[in-house]
Amino acid sequence: MVVKESGVSDDSGMEDFGYKESLDRSIGKFASFAAGVSYISILTGTFQLFYFGFHSAGPAYLWSWPIVFVGQLAVALCFMELAARYPVAGSVYNWSKSLGSRIVGWSSGWLMLTASIVTLAAVVLALQLNLPRLWSGFQIIGDGSGEYDYATNAVLLGTIMIVFTTTINALGVRLMAMINSAGVFIELIAAVLIAIILAANATRGPQVFFSTHGYGAGASGGYLGAFLVASLASGYVMYGFDTASSLGEETVEPRRTAPKAILRAVLASFVIGGAILAFAVMAAPDLDDPQIGSSSGGLQYIVEQVMWGPLGTIFLCCIVIAVTVCSLAVHTAAIRLTFAMARDNALPFGEKLARVHPKTQTPVVPAILIGVLAALILVVNIGQPKIFTVLTSIAIIMIYLAYLMVTGPMLKKRFQGQWPPKELAAGGYFTMGRWGMLVNIIAVVWGVGMATNLAWPRESVYGTPWYNTWGAFIYIGVILGAGLAWYGIKGRKRIGTLASHAVEVRGNV
Repeated sequence: MVVKESGVSDDSGMEDFGYKESLDRSIGKFASFAAGVSYISILTGTFQLFYFGFHSAGPAYLWSWPIVFVGQLAVALCFMELAARYPVAGSVYNWSKSLGSRIVGWSSGWLMLTASIVTLAAVVLALQLNLPRLWSGFQIIGDGSGEYDYATNAVLLGTIMIVFTTTINALGVRLMAMINSAGVFIELIAAVLIAIILAANATRGPQVFFSTHGYGAGASGGYLGAFLVASLASGYVMYGFDTASSLGEETVEPRRTAPKAILRAVLASFVIGGAILAFAVMAAPDLDDPQIGSSSGGLQYIVEQVMWGPLGTIFLCCIVIAVTVCSLAVHTAAIRLTFAMARDNALPFGEKLARVHPKTQTPVVPAILIGVLAALILVVNIGQPKIFTVLTSIAIIMIYLAYLMVTGPMLKKRFQGQWPPKELAAGGYFTMGRWGMLVNIIAVVWGVGMATNLAWPRESVYGTPWYNTWGAFIYIGVILGAGLAWYGIKGRKRIGTLASHAVEVRGNV
């Protein structure tokens, strides 16, 4: 028999990949749940994107929220099965590699990694939407009236946040988990209270969601066309739940904890986020106010109008906390993905990127590198904010494509009778059982449909000139093409678990 190194737990799922444990396994149930919730970030996403959905399709755009939930729940259920079997760092990368092939795994990892770095840059920009509302002193550059005051100040605030998330992640997962859990606890309480107060101040009933209110009139595709555009606001929010599994190597009892954390994160985000969005529309003093559909107004504008006295300010502070933990979670997930790919020597300078600090038990070099790259991407926002918007939009598409590279091969394995493994049900781990095939099909169809909707060339979303309008195809093509060029020329010849991270076989008996 083969004797495994004692550092690998039989319940970790790592033995299937031949990895030895090198990270700090200290994350509990709530911290695992918090990781998924903070990446989705109810307050960050809803407050950052509400204006876009409302501007595009009015109050009825809210129907996209349950539609996106159903689609993403199907994806999440597939991920839950995988998390019950393989709760390892860089989950999407390792899952697609195991279910598909080396090239599929590498492509999904590359898309997910580049998208995560851009997403980090996009999330920290949300500080500009909130901090100057709290105190004018946060408008450090100019007074906001200059042509580039808003964008440049957003970059400065965002860079400060990236320095913070880099530092926390470099200091170890325990500190990150503690801050993240505390922030999520505050965010959840604030989100529930915001929903309750908005509901208490409702001035109209739910019938407001059953009318187009004139939106889409005269536009190509009518209201359906407007609704498909508006649905991007929901699609941009409800993802990232796989983070709970990506931290699996640092989670206690990961094969049981991670699947539950994924489900709870999706459900909590849907219920609480949906309540905020619905009651905000019902409580808005004037739905014809153009500020509601403006990036300078939006959901923050409604909250400021409805909340009395200092209450609105308190909740804006909670939104800033939500942005902070969301940034922290996105940075953390990107670090684990970098580490996972580097451990397989699937990135340049793999040995350095996969090195774990002996004291903090965390990959420090990826934390710094991702922080620097995200800050550099931020600079694009100063003079070319439209290009930055295009980049952040296609980052979401790349994540949906990476998810498809998991659910697609998984469906193929189901048709071949090779999934789910029998040991899941036998061991009492999560499995969808007889519903697995149907749910998996829904997940794949949903992924293809949403990626197509997200990528569709629309001037209303991506602007002009043509290379922005077609940006989803052009920029993703360039990013994936550049990655595959490296893979074809050098990567495929060297990929393989680094000796420093491989389980040592002491001998056969």
